[in-house]
Amino acid sequence: MSLYARFSTLLDEVLDSLVDEGALPAELNRKAVAVEPPRDPSHGDLATNAAMVLAKPAGTNPRALAGLIAPKLQAISGVTGVEIAGPGFINLRLEQEVWRDELKLITREGERYGLSTAGRNERVNVEYVSANPTGPMHMGHCRGAVVGDALARVLEAAGFRVTKEYYVNDAGSQVDTLARSAHLRYREALGEDIGEIPEGLYPGEYLKPVGVLLAAEFSDRYVGEPEAEWLPLFKQKTVAAMMDLIRHDLGLLAIHHDKFSSEAELQAAGAPDRALETLRAKGLVYQGELERPKSLDEHDEWEPVELTLFRSTQFGDDQDRPMKKSDGSWTYFGADAAYHLQKAEHADHLVNIWGADHSGTVKRIKAAVTALTDGRVDLDVKLVQMVQLLRAGEPVKMSKRAGNFVTLADVVREVGKDVVRFMMLTKRADTPLDFDFAKVVEASKDNPVFYVQYAHARVASLKRKAAEAGLDVSVAADLTLLDEEELGLVKFASQYPRVVEGAAMAHEPHRIAFYLYDLAAAFHALWNRGNDDPGRRFLLEDRPDLSRARLALASGVQQVIRNGLDLMGVEAAEEMR
Repeated sequence: MSLYARFSTLLDEVLDSLVDEGALPAELNRKAVAVEPPRDPSHGDLATNAAMVLAKPAGTNPRALAGLIAPKLQAISGVTGVEIAGPGFINLRLEQEVWRDELKLITREGERYGLSTAGRNERVNVEYVSANPTGPMHMGHCRGAVVGDALARVLEAAGFRVTKEYYVNDAGSQVDTLARSAHLRYREALGEDIGEIPEGLYPGEYLKPVGVLLAAEFSDRYVGEPEAEWLPLFKQKTVAAMMDLIRHDLGLLAIHHDKFSSEAELQAAGAPDRALETLRAKGLVYQGELERPKSLDEHDEWEPVELTLFRSTQFGDDQDRPMKKSDGSWTYFGADAAYHLQKAEHADHLVNIWGADHSGTVKRIKAAVTALTDGRVDLDVKLVQMVQLLRAGEPVKMSKRAGNFVTLADVVREVGKDVVRFMMLTKRADTPLDFDFAKVVEASKDNPVFYVQYAHARVASLKRKAAEAGLDVSVAADLTLLDEEELGLVKFASQYPRVVEGAAMAHEPHRIAFYLYDLAAAFHALWNRGNDDPGRRFLLEDRPDLSRARLALASGVQQVIRNGLDLMGVEAAEEMR
């Protein structure tokens, strides 16, 4: 058990003892109680907000409650001092041996360091990418793909059972357009001069191989046939081909989903009807008319139409939402509600990674999930902002409909999987991100990919040099030789498990990237002190004992960096080229 987890458990035991003594009510919710590093390191090694969080519901004041908690914390082995600060925060100081033990734990647990059971084996469905199957993956899809995949990895590390899902939007008019575009390429593959691609069809050359496959399978059977004869078949064949291409492109980023759900299959199985009847049974569906759109002025014509409406305003939405159109067909919302019901039947939590252009649908889908599951399943929607591609500061223009967009595969081939994945996590998902082809491969501190990888590679180089120098690492390192600054790096490395847990609970995988950059910076700073003072270098020919201790420290930091990169789906570099 890592240090923060252990002290959280010990704090729980302290609070339990106060309950037994009658000093605290037994039913207090402790979910917001935390053990964390103090904001100012001079205040101590650990801090807890327990008294601040629990005082009001316990009917007391924070400092009084802190006065009951502090003596019990002081009695814990390894605690050298406890102080009550401000309105009731509690700061702890620990023996140095506690940090030396944590470094040993990092070494002992290796790749398992940072894993936890905080998720209690609860089921989480993470849906991400879900791009329309109308072409190859482009950089507009890339960020959501990486954020979703990294989040799934982080959730698994925190003890959740994760299903990674892709929703295939294969029931809309865009799929009809795709099939018509493929039919044109099919005729082209059979030798017909198709001329310019008509307006409204997909012009991209990525459909040429699909046309060749269709021609090989059907010969000229469907060249002159009415559309009704070939459209359903061509939809099926072309969507399958596009999904193969999408899976291949995602594979270049080491992204593999557990499940692909088809919108067309969902509708064919009657799932929207089942969702509608579920809501109707709860009294949440009625026949009614939508309000006049606010975008219309008083002179615009408006004819109200009776629709099947879901009472989404009862769950925080701005207006009730139609589940069916006036012609009886399903609205996008009706189909989406059914899809989310299907997911919720096999999950305790739902997470959707959506593009920012879907922001207007968040409230209605959350309302539907709450209504359909009676609040049993929660839905968190993470909106991902676009990525702007740059070359030496100049924007790279993309146009999917013109067929000249920059594909995800092109970018991965140019700069590599690891660079792409790391860069997609260097900012919060809800803020815009610039991806400059020149800067992401730059060997500088300003390039976080390089800076973190360099820290890992530096330790790998250090180990090689230690072996060349004949340093006997089979001898146990004497960690008492590490000074305060070196132990400070251990303290930073020991925060990794709580960072992972926090990233999982907040559904924010970028926290891992932020932390690794700061850890790498701390390591580089410690390394660079040897530039001015040779006695502070990690390897000293005349001090094998100190060299072993510092090598153990470096190895611990390297392990944490490697574990964090693995959660990001990034391979740790052994050397920089």
